[in-house]
Amino acid sequence: MSSPTTTTLSGTVLVVDDERNIRRTLRMVLEGEGARVLESGSAEDALRTIENDDVDVVLADVLLPSMSGIELLEHLVARDHVASVPVILISGHATVSDAVRATRLGAFDFFEKPLARDRVLVVVRNALRQREADRKLARLRARMRGEIIGDSPAISQLMQQIAKVANSRVRLLIQGESGTGKELVARALHESSERRERPFVKVNCAAIPGELIESELFGHERGAFTGATAQKKGMFEIAHEGTIFLDEIGDMSLGAQAKVLRVLQSGELMRVGSERAIATDVRVIAATHRNLLELVQAGEFREDLYFRLAVVPIVVPPLRERQGDIELLVEHFIELACAENGLVRKQLTPEAARVLEGYAWPGNVRELRNVIERMVILSDGDLDVNDVPADIRGQQDDTAEPVAGAVLAEMSAPSGVSLRAFREAVERAFILQRLEEHGWNVSRTADALGVERTHLHKKMRSMGIQRGGH
Repeated sequence: MSSPTTTTLSGTVLVVDDERNIRRTLRMVLEGEGARVLESGSAEDALRTIENDDVDVVLADVLLPSMSGIELLEHLVARDHVASVPVILISGHATVSDAVRATRLGAFDFFEKPLARDRVLVVVRNALRQREADRKLARLRARMRGEIIGDSPAISQLMQQIAKVANSRVRLLIQGESGTGKELVARALHESSERRERPFVKVNCAAIPGELIESELFGHERGAFTGATAQKKGMFEIAHEGTIFLDEIGDMSLGAQAKVLRVLQSGELMRVGSERAIATDVRVIAATHRNLLELVQAGEFREDLYFRLAVVPIVVPPLRERQGDIELLVEHFIELACAENGLVRKQLTPEAARVLEGYAWPGNVRELRNVIERMVILSDGDLDVNDVPADIRGQQDDTAEPVAGAVLAEMSAPSGVSLRAFREAVERAFILQRLEEHGWNVSRTADALGVERTHLHKKMRSMGIQRGGH
């Protein structure tokens, strides 16, 4: 194990002890390694400090005046702080029961006085690392729940549409292939609306058996059917004043469709087994990967419900139409997978990136995320071509090999040039050639290359390509 002084302490540590000399000693040790140190002489003062300052780690004595260190820990548990702020307890008279109680409450560590400098540094350093990992994971999870990643024209247009309709009361139908992120769009609509503080309730219509969907949506009374042993609220009631997201509504039975239509028309619902109408105020967002108009023509979906839902249709583009976003998504999913699995951040090699960008992704963003997570978990280091699943490596552009052969027939590389340098030189020359052919019009050149305009701009910047300067 490396020396505890090899890495500076980056973060704020709150030292809680009623003995000034102990606080002073710990301050000198921790500040000497780069930490910012705050002091409190009591648990009550520590609670005020934690509420008013950005504390990363708490180092507290068990025996404190008035409120003990363990009682301080209990207060932090009650306030949900322990999940994010590691607490280290120290004591000159520790008992086994104290240590067990502290551990059960979620203390990061527990050790006795006199304090060993190296151990203090090791434990605090580990606690700070845990704090940073927890923060990072929380940011990533929040980002995944609430942010649509991408800057391609297709995603920019989608975001503009979301911004326009989010605060309206209009009903929305989200359409798109499986795995494109329809639920993410629905959540973005809810979070951007005036209903953001109210419930967002998701119902997967395809996952609920037909005989139970009415009960799930509208609730039931006790004794309404076999197994209904108690009254139950339905999803529409739970979503009152919020948003209900009816995912895969194309798989809903005609009977349930009729009841949803009635709720949309009247603003009232009736639980199964009841004759009493219940008023409800719910914004309905529906989604499907199926063509509802074809289902209407086939008699499998009510036309009147379709027109009630599709006041504003929103189409989520497939991944193949937002090629420039793949790089951003890959980086995000690598970061997320490494954080969730406690792994050191891994990098993607340019060769592997090229393979991933050349794949059609029929399963869209969901497939990309699953593939990246598998690569991260199974790889021994950075992610290389060999870590890409064989079926993806095998489905690249069929024209690549003959084109490469033609290029090699026309040129030769000087000895000593690496594969990477040669490849980048060829790619740069190819982009320059296409730019010249299209009068340096970046949009037309991007179309000819089969990439998004923003992706081509990034390539040009990274390769130092400028008009007139090449």
